[in-house]
Amino acid sequence: MINEELYNEIPSLDLADFTSGDPERKARFVQDLGRAFNQIGFVAIRNHGLNDELTRKLYDSAKQFFSSPDSIKQKYEHPELNGQRGYIGKGKETAKGFKVADLKEFYHIGQPEPEGDMPGNVYPEEFPEFSESTLEAYRTLENAGKQLLRAIAIYLNLPENYFDDKVRNGDSILRALHYFPLDPDTTPDGAVRAAAHGDINLITLLMGASADGLEVLRRDGKWIGITALPDQVVVNVGDMLDRLTNHKLKSTIHQVVNPPREKMNQSRYSIPFFMHPRGDMDLTSLESCIDTEHPKLYVDMTAGEFLDERLMELGLKKK
Repeated sequence: MINEELYNEIPSLDLADFTSGDPERKARFVQDLGRAFNQIGFVAIRNHGLNDELTRKLYDSAKQFFSSPDSIKQKYEHPELNGQRGYIGKGKETAKGFKVADLKEFYHIGQPEPEGDMPGNVYPEEFPEFSESTLEAYRTLENAGKQLLRAIAIYLNLPENYFDDKVRNGDSILRALHYFPLDPDTTPDGAVRAAAHGDINLITLLMGASADGLEVLRRDGKWIGITALPDQVVVNVGDMLDRLTNHKLKSTIHQVVNPPREKMNQSRYSIPFFMHPRGDMDLTSLESCIDTEHPKLYVDMTAGEFLDERLMELGLKKK
């Protein structure tokens, strides 16, 4: 049993246990994943589908793009897309409840083959390998995310395929993040690389970053540093899954802190995959997660309504 008050690292699980075809290994994975998401909200996963070569290409191409002149990067910034595709420049995103923008810039890749009114991707023509590697990583992490959602469905006593149609052609996003070097003498007071926040989506899959900095808020109020091993992705519950399960599965607050002064002149790169459902998914809390000890916490809304609300809070969409 994981002690939620005293843990100093997140549990590590093997996705191959779930996909092995062995009922005992699968059942154990489901219970371990569910327990971690119930008590901590974070877990490290092995055998997620990414390989060393793809990860290296992805980070190398991201570094090439972000080191290019602002005049090139800004060609791919489209405010009318509300920060959902293409480049989002420095000072554009502010965490919910904060007044100072995060110290970062990033690039968003969405569904490779969008349907309906979903926007298409914006690809930087100067960096074809960036487009190729982000799309390959998108498909790989989306597949791993679908398997994890099937395990979550079983844990919640739902049909294993409960989430399948809800995430098919969903609003998932791969975010290539650059936390640029900082000048300790000119950095605004209170500004950090990523202020304390919960993710919007169902689950987030995060491959190992290029430097330390990610911290998770423990239940007793202590911040714990999290670093994924090279063969792991860190997976956490997002606010949508928290709402759906009436806080049974917990979206845990996390942040990316500024480095010590002697390392402020170094960049940090990170590439999370935000697993979103389709906008029409109903996030009304499941009846099975509501009882006298756990009264309903959230108002009913769709995933699309919740996403719009949060994008406005982040400053990426105009009210």
